[in-house]
Amino acid sequence: MIRIFRDYGYRRLRTKARLKFLLAEWGPAKFRQVLQDDYLGRELPDGPAPAKPNQPGDHIGVHTQKDGRKYIGFAPTVGRVSGTKLSLIADLAEAAGSTRIRLTPHQKLLILDVEPDRADALVSAMEQLGLTAKPSPFRRNTMACTGIEFCKLAFVDTKDTATATIASLEERLADVTLDAPITLNVNGCPNSCARIQVADIGLKGQLLAGADGESEFGFQVHLGGGLASSAGEEAGLGKTVRGLKVTATDLPEYVERVVRHYVADRSDGESFAAWAQRAEEGALR
Repeated sequence: MIRIFRDYGYRRLRTKARLKFLLAEWGPAKFRQVLQDDYLGRELPDGPAPAKPNQPGDHIGVHTQKDGRKYIGFAPTVGRVSGTKLSLIADLAEAAGSTRIRLTPHQKLLILDVEPDRADALVSAMEQLGLTAKPSPFRRNTMACTGIEFCKLAFVDTKDTATATIASLEERLADVTLDAPITLNVNGCPNSCARIQVADIGLKGQLLAGADGESEFGFQVHLGGGLASSAGEEAGLGKTVRGLKVTATDLPEYVERVVRHYVADRSDGESFAAWAQRAEEGALR
């Protein structure tokens, strides 16, 4: 796959430096044929679709392994952990009997092979480092790309914006009980490293003109995306609402407003993504 992107991808174009643009131009049939004929030398097998997940894929919390030991998933705030903390985490894991740590595509951290009688102590010690196994809904379900701090393609500060938004939403929505997660993915440019199109609320960074004429950090909003779920929902890309853009400053207020509209208007068991796809534009603004 990397060689196809190397040979045919639009690597010199900032706005198209992703494999998805090549796939969109070729279509799945041609892409598969080139992969088979020119790179694999064999036909790819067809098979049944993968089973839909029966639990969240981020592995947060304390879980039992097949060998009786525990693995524990922790939620760093928007995936940010310092080198100093990583050293401390390694020491804590070793003290709990573990020599294996994993990072996930959900920006979470797992410690495997924890002795059962040391699990509670590890959870408490990690809490002191700011990594919790019992995160609030928005801390658990918010991710952000690297952003302008370390990426030359980004337009906005994603990590700090997302961190401030989580803290604000924990206060603003303290009275709201969500029986299903609402994912909030924050990206600094159109390339979607934080997968904004498959988030309940996806935010694509761009510069907006402020009231004083100066540029400020802002986002185009994508709503109602998601992957196939255990509730029977199919995968789909989020939709945009014409002209809907939100500044970084107004982001917590906007998310609070649209979440409250969802809670008030949804039917029993309806997910945010399903509601967002059917809701009228006024409720999404």
